[in-house]
Amino acid sequence: MGDTITNRRNRSPPDIGRTLLVLASSAAPKTVYDFSAVDIDGNKVSLDRYRGHVLIIVNVASKCGYTDGHYSELNQLYEEYGESKGLRILAFPSNQFANQEPQTNEQIKKFAQEKKGAKFDLFSKIYVNGDETHPLWQFLKEKQGGTLFDAIKWNFTKFIVDKNGNPVERHGPQTSPLELKKNLEKYF
Repeated sequence: MGDTITNRRNRSPPDIGRTLLVLASSAAPKTVYDFSAVDIDGNKVSLDRYRGHVLIIVNVASKCGYTDGHYSELNQLYEEYGESKGLRILAFPSNQFANQEPQTNEQIKKFAQEKKGAKFDLFSKIYVNGDETHPLWQFLKEKQGGTLFDAIKWNFTKFIVDKNGNPVERHGPQTSPLELKKNLEKYF
C-alpha cells in the first residue's frame, strides 16, 4: 500500500501537449476532406485531393432501374462541368438495395467505364447503411439528413458538396442528375 502511494506521488505530471494532440487528431471530422476511401482499383485515396472542387457523391448500382438514366446524366454533367467548372463526381457502388450491385469491383469498373462510358471517379463497393457504413457516408447522412429518417433509401442518392468540403444538399434517386444543374451553379 505504501509503495502505491509513493509511486503516485513520484509520477511526473501528464504530458498535456501530447494529450491535446491526441484529442485534436481524434476530433470529429469537419469536411469530406477528413476522409479517405478505396478507389475501384484498390488504392487508398484521401478526399483532400478534391479540395476546391464542387462534388457530387453518389451511391451507384449496375442492375437498378435508375442505372441507365443516372449514369448517362452523370456523364453529361461531368462532360459539361468537369473541365469548365471543376465538378468532380465520386461514385460508390453498394449492394444494399435488392442485390442490385452483386458484381466484383473489377466487374463494376468494366461495366461503368466500358458499357456506361463513366469518366468520373469510381470507388470500391461499400455499405451506405448499417453497422458497416463507410465513415464518409455516415458523415454525409449526419450533415444532410433524409426525409423521415437519415438512412440512404435506395441507389443513386446524391450529395452535393461545396468547394469547402461541406455537404450542402441531398437528393434522392427520383431526382435526375440533370435536375441538379441550377443547384450546382450556386456552388461553382
